[in-house]
Amino acid sequence: MASSSKADVTEQEEEEEIDHFNDFTLASSWERFISEIEATCRQWMADGPKKLLEKGAVHLDSSDNIYKVKSDLKIAAKVYSMEYYFEVSNNGKIADWNSTLHDLHLCFGVKEFLVISPQSASGVVLDAPEATKLLSTISIALSNCSSLWPAFVPVHDPSRQSYIGIQNMGTNFTRRFEADRIGSQVPIKFMHLEGLYELFVSKFAYCTADHSMHLFKVHLRMKLTYRTLPNDEDNDNDIQEPDAENADSETSLGGDNRNRKHWDDDCPWNEWYFAEDPVKGFDLVATWSEKVVESSLEMAELENASPHEAENWILAPNLSPNLDSSKEDRIGFASQLLLLVNALDISFGVQFVEDFVSVQTPDSDNLNSSMVIPPQAVLDHVLKDLFLEGLQLPNFAKDEHKNSQAIKGAPLESLFTQFCLHSLWFGNCNIRAIAVFWIEFVREIRWHWEESQPLPRIPANGPIDLETCLINQKLQMLAICIQKKREQNKEVDASANMEENIKGGEKSSSFHAKSQAFDGKRDSLFIPEDFNGSKTAVPKFNANSQDVHSADKSCSDSIRRGSSGPVGSMKLLKSCQSLHAPFTQSAPLMTEDMHEERLRAVEASGDSFNFSAQLERERLSSDMSAFKAANPDADFEDFIRWYSPGDWENDESAKNFTEGVMDEWPPRGRLSQRMSDHGNFWRKIWVDAPILAAFEQKPLLDPNHEGEKILHYLETLRPRQLLQQMVCTAFGASADILNQTNFGSLKQMNMKMDQLYLTMASTLRSLQVNLSSNISETIEDVRRLCVVFEHVEKLVTLAASLHRKFRQEPRIAEAIFSDFYNFYLPTMEIGLADVVNEKEFDMKLQLRQDERQFVSNMFKPPTANQSWRKVLSMGNHLNGHEPILREIIFTMFDNASESHYASVADHDTSSSPSPSPRVNEHEIETYRMYTCGTSNDLRVALAVTSHD
Repeated sequence: MASSSKADVTEQEEEEEIDHFNDFTLASSWERFISEIEATCRQWMADGPKKLLEKGAVHLDSSDNIYKVKSDLKIAAKVYSMEYYFEVSNNGKIADWNSTLHDLHLCFGVKEFLVISPQSASGVVLDAPEATKLLSTISIALSNCSSLWPAFVPVHDPSRQSYIGIQNMGTNFTRRFEADRIGSQVPIKFMHLEGLYELFVSKFAYCTADHSMHLFKVHLRMKLTYRTLPNDEDNDNDIQEPDAENADSETSLGGDNRNRKHWDDDCPWNEWYFAEDPVKGFDLVATWSEKVVESSLEMAELENASPHEAENWILAPNLSPNLDSSKEDRIGFASQLLLLVNALDISFGVQFVEDFVSVQTPDSDNLNSSMVIPPQAVLDHVLKDLFLEGLQLPNFAKDEHKNSQAIKGAPLESLFTQFCLHSLWFGNCNIRAIAVFWIEFVREIRWHWEESQPLPRIPANGPIDLETCLINQKLQMLAICIQKKREQNKEVDASANMEENIKGGEKSSSFHAKSQAFDGKRDSLFIPEDFNGSKTAVPKFNANSQDVHSADKSCSDSIRRGSSGPVGSMKLLKSCQSLHAPFTQSAPLMTEDMHEERLRAVEASGDSFNFSAQLERERLSSDMSAFKAANPDADFEDFIRWYSPGDWENDESAKNFTEGVMDEWPPRGRLSQRMSDHGNFWRKIWVDAPILAAFEQKPLLDPNHEGEKILHYLETLRPRQLLQQMVCTAFGASADILNQTNFGSLKQMNMKMDQLYLTMASTLRSLQVNLSSNISETIEDVRRLCVVFEHVEKLVTLAASLHRKFRQEPRIAEAIFSDFYNFYLPTMEIGLADVVNEKEFDMKLQLRQDERQFVSNMFKPPTANQSWRKVLSMGNHLNGHEPILREIIFTMFDNASESHYASVADHDTSSSPSPSPRVNEHEIETYRMYTCGTSNDLRVALAVTSHD
């Protein structure tokens, strides 16, 4: 044990001596700098891509699978940064036109590389000797660690994007790189393919003769990028961003801007706001794969070639930067709905809507000066649009989404929905403007009531739609009351005119004539329905209806009134006369709160049968009176047999009677237990019911009383109750408008709309009750719903724009939308409006041969008045458009087996790039030149392999 311990101490001392060993070969600072670079590169080589990712390699935003690691190096007073760029997954080859690559990937065709640059404001080495020395230093370090990585140093001015670089390719061969850029005044020669070809040939053709007279097998690949002309409306920013004070007059009411032509003129939201076109234009990329060019003349011919001759066409949409980000000044339904939710938040705790007009509220601090009330002229204009006379009643069920009723708002074209939509833009949807608008809205409704004028956009017949919000139900019931009131006024006027006519005629027949005329007018109020066995609601009554069935010849027929005819073979129990079904009044209409009030009363009573009869006393008494008038000899049992057959129990021997064979009279049967109980409330009503036909009775619905109750409800409605119903209705209406958009057969868009309705129904359900607790939590939930709505609204505008542009080629629209949907999906899942996607949408769609002509037609020839057009100076025009960018890769190969490059061909180059395909296994790329530019700028990157 002792000897073992002693041995360990000895080894430890030896290690300490090694650690303190001074290497006097690193005498200078540059030698120590080389050693530091070498150590860093060895560590990166040992780690490999997988381990570097674990250590925190940084992902490049512009690429899918390119990462970099960084190390700071110091020499003397200067600090340099050395960055290593690598790919996580690759097939050993760099795609020539991959836009997601690093700039140096494309310039020099390298796969993985180092960049060393000074930590300065410019980030480039401005001193040429320093750059050369720095490049030599890193070259020595890479050679020491047997690395084949190319290394680059940025030089000159940053705007020139200049680099020099070097790569060890074996024992005796080196590859050198150089890139530079001309930012202006490009020589005319280099604007054309012929001049660029001669520039490349000059790098290896060591003669002064004309290059056009010599044949060199130069390999060429070319990429041309074209861009559609921008829309004129994109420059009209004032149209897209109206100020808050005039938003209501410009956006809601329409102004001079409506005379202009916008891309969304036929879109459903255009009535309320102008949307920015999310598709700003398109880039078309035409590429030629490897071609062998032997002379300048061939290059001149290639410059005159049409882009239609290119092997590949790739379409890239240019989307608005606002599409995948949120702007505070963005105008749309989502932005206005958020303002409406803010108004709802302020409304809690305030008792009356009028308090907001005077700004004398407990929360008056929240009412800042920005809450401007529009001028009276604007208000009058909006009210005129709402209550426009002569409007045809719309079809509320048209284009309605299957889940829209779950939101419990109101039909899109209804009066209250239009009020809510106008409120979104009136005064930029602040609480004071909404209060003023509501007060004037209710005043206008009262005027219609007092003047017996029909309410527009509301049906004045049919049942109350209990699936809508309470305000819409009240307005629908008020419209019916106005209609009843108008009919009563007509009857009074007709009766007065008849009395005047009677005074001039025979007085002996005045009563009979008056009663017959009155009978016919009163029955005109009744709505036809079908007889269902338990109740009778009959067709419209007329004076001759009693003559239709005259089978009974008894004296009872002379006093029978209000009969619609016998009910099958049913007979009265005592007189054996045919049982007649009476005309009855329609059931009184009730809104949701009236139903709930009756339901609570029934629950409090406990005796649901008798109490429900009390609640329906007027209706039941009316039906009994009508039955007595139609069947003068009827008993209570006869009424039950007709009105509620379930409460009449037949004996077994009475079956023949029901089949029309009367073996025994009266038939054996009895009332049910609940109808035969002592003190039954139905029997009491029967005893008290007078013998009156329906036309002789007082109407069950008193339009004057109910109309005043509705107006009282509207005038005393609390702000929070108003805003809760407005929020639900505005959300549903906005979604319904977006749902009317024609965007073709985009499955993702249809699915997203379905999800939106379900999300709205779930979130807004808390606003459909009396909200007294968790108010702040509910408000935040609705605000988050505004974010969800904004995402869907953006998708709808994009889908509509793509559908309009590619109506004849739907595959292109579907492909672009699907790609953006998948790109935007993570942002939608986060659910935050202020999240900015770090990556940009960069979609490249390969076009089919049959789609090229349609896309080519999108590049309309420029007109003469487009003064911004440059003078055409490059070839390969597409409908008069020159490329906005031309990229060419020239390469030259030498036969490795018959030249001094043979050794490098035999060397293992598995870690070195293979930027372009070899002609055969024995050829190596000796020269490569990448050019990129237009007539105004030109960038050239040259790579040369040499024998040292």
